[in-house]
Amino acid sequence: MVSYCLQITDLDPLRYGLIFERFLNPERKQMPDIDMDFDERRRDEVIRYVAAKYGADHVAQIITFQTIKGKQGIRDAARVLGFPAMFGDRLAKLFPPALLGREYPIDRALELSPELREAYEKEPEAKEVIDTARALEGLRREDSVHAAGVVIADAPLVNYLPLKLAKDSRDDSRRIVTQFDMHGVEKLGLLKMDFLGLRTLSVIEDSVTMLRAKGIELDIDHVPLDDAEAYRMLQAGDTTGVFQLEGAGMRDLIRKLAPDRFEDLMALVALYRPGPLNAGMHVEYAERKHGRKPVVYPHADLEPILSETYGIIVYQEQVMQIAAAMSGYSMGEADLLRKAMGKKIREELIPHRNRFVKGAVEGGYSERLAQDIFDLIVPFADYGFNASHACAYAYVAYQTAFLKAHHPVEYLSALLTSVRDDKDKKPYYLNAGRLMGLRVLPPDVNQSETYFTPTDGDIRYGLAAVRNVGEGVVAQIIRARRDGGPFVSFTDFCRRVDAGVLHKKCLESLILAGAFDDLGYTRQGMMQTSRDGVPAYQKIVEPILSDRRAESIGQESFFGGGGPLLDIDESVLAGDEFEKTQFLRHEKEMLGQYVTDHPLLAIREALSRQTDMDISEVGGLGDGDVVRVAGIVSALGRRYTKRGDPYAVFRLEDLTGGVGIVAFPSVFDSITHLLAPDGIVLVKGRADLRGRELQLVALEIAEPDVTAAAGESAAAGVARRPADPLVVDLSPSTCTGGLIARVREVLSTHPGQVPVVLRLVDDGHVTRLRVGDEYRVDGSPALLAELQRLVGTDAARLESGAELAANAAR
Repeated sequence: MVSYCLQITDLDPLRYGLIFERFLNPERKQMPDIDMDFDERRRDEVIRYVAAKYGADHVAQIITFQTIKGKQGIRDAARVLGFPAMFGDRLAKLFPPALLGREYPIDRALELSPELREAYEKEPEAKEVIDTARALEGLRREDSVHAAGVVIADAPLVNYLPLKLAKDSRDDSRRIVTQFDMHGVEKLGLLKMDFLGLRTLSVIEDSVTMLRAKGIELDIDHVPLDDAEAYRMLQAGDTTGVFQLEGAGMRDLIRKLAPDRFEDLMALVALYRPGPLNAGMHVEYAERKHGRKPVVYPHADLEPILSETYGIIVYQEQVMQIAAAMSGYSMGEADLLRKAMGKKIREELIPHRNRFVKGAVEGGYSERLAQDIFDLIVPFADYGFNASHACAYAYVAYQTAFLKAHHPVEYLSALLTSVRDDKDKKPYYLNAGRLMGLRVLPPDVNQSETYFTPTDGDIRYGLAAVRNVGEGVVAQIIRARRDGGPFVSFTDFCRRVDAGVLHKKCLESLILAGAFDDLGYTRQGMMQTSRDGVPAYQKIVEPILSDRRAESIGQESFFGGGGPLLDIDESVLAGDEFEKTQFLRHEKEMLGQYVTDHPLLAIREALSRQTDMDISEVGGLGDGDVVRVAGIVSALGRRYTKRGDPYAVFRLEDLTGGVGIVAFPSVFDSITHLLAPDGIVLVKGRADLRGRELQLVALEIAEPDVTAAAGESAAAGVARRPADPLVVDLSPSTCTGGLIARVREVLSTHPGQVPVVLRLVDDGHVTRLRVGDEYRVDGSPALLAELQRLVGTDAARLESGAELAANAAR
């Protein structure tokens, strides 16, 4: 309550039943466990503040030790005992799939995997390796800096424990850390705090800042917790980008549970963990919530405690409240009971059982009932989640859901900025934007900022995303734009920006990324070379730079001291655009992603029928799992085995992400003709988790069947007659020559039998123009996707004759 009153937290502890004694009480012997999340960009600032306030010698980060896990121990044991690497790999791949990314210990794996148990019982070599691995399991392998832990003492830390200088693997910096891990620090009675850098808080802060720039003041810490639009979005499973709720398994659970109140979000956070999932608590909660199963309570007196969770014990605090209500425990004593149950130490539980039963009998309950309820809450104490954590996480999850539901452009801009350097997350969220009907536009010298920004309902790439364009260059471009207004031509740009911006590599990267498109130039036109081999853009840049050099050494300008500017002929920049494939290849090279279009958009439905999952979901596979995925080949390299046989290593990318693929000689020899940069292939592969990153070992590589894609309708399952036209709405104010040229190019690259109708819509007045038969199109999803990125989601569509007549009458 004190924290709430001081605005350390915005969660009302009385409203959500958050018990102080779960944090600190007279019976507690250890120091409190304090977790604090900060904007990840300012975490180091918090640590510096603490060191300055309490003394640098009183504060240190905490060491952590990586331990040997079961599969790793088996591989290590096999290697040390002299067995071939393939032997250890075979045994490791007999492990059961990890649960939520958590690998089973060896003993449990032997129970769950009949194949592993059979190898252990029937193969003496396997038994030797597994028994050796059992001895290794849990031993420390290496140390690093704990992701969050910081210790603060009342005296110099060297008085209490040894310290060392350690390298932080996250940023290669050197940090003073303890040589005792967090448990050792706690046993010494020192105060340990977890200072976590949370990317989501950076995303929220950036979203609010973008809204403020538009004149929208949003108090994100006091948004209504009953917003119908946010809950509709969650119930539909549209949780991409929503904190804690975006995994595939979590989306399935959300659809079953259909949350319609904040308490449901708390339960989701608490239930989506191995213990509750294994016990089926998530299904029971959903069934009771929607009335498919009755809500029952262990005893009527426990209804006030369990009514919010439909009679199911979900939180540790509920265990404490039951002990207090039935057996007269103080909250401090109840916290000790919770801890003893969590440890599952029989010797500690016996006195608590006696105390619980005795207190319940004295309170008027039968001894049998008391014993039954004690036996009921023991497993729940272990499965139960801290309600304070669940509440805090659910609150941040709700804030992100609210932003996504009401301000998707700003939220996705901030989200993309937060993953700008992540080669897998960025395409995943770019695709999410496409699915939401948002256009992600290439960088632009007049509209882009440093990173992703909202622009007139679209998301604009930041200039810093362009290859060879550093943040210093971006700052110069933005400064020139703010001082003198938007650039009106390439010549104007070259005259006003700092000379350092006009570097050859920098300008070519900006051109090929599309930063000058909206000034009316084509990328190929600016890059085309004349007979002297000089690119067209250089014929604009060189005279301007020559004049600047002359002025810098004190010579009078060609223009005269303050005379008219040198007349520069920009006709050299005129020219056709690159062919589509080359256009996109350059764009990807400069931005790392396809932006204005994607080669897979036209065939994504056909590919989805031939694959098991999107590449973004591959991270959830267990070692040895086999899966079919499809995508574009990139970063293709050839390697050689010790015998000199060639094999391929490449990255496979789809609309949602990428994964490394290894095609060993047995596969590579038969498919060399398929593997080429930007080629589209279908891969059946086995997940391999032995390295730092998951990769797929190719079992088969084939060319996907995309013949059905060209004729697919935008409306799934609805056949379109050739006479049904493609309608494109344009506003006269945006109908520039450049836009018309882009629309014409898109239409011409999708020939077919569907007629095209242009509608000029101005203040309710509609002028219809039928385009010539040479521009009839195929009506494919790829065509619609390209047009919608140019003119807007609702401004390009296939219409039946009846729909067209109705629109004509408006």
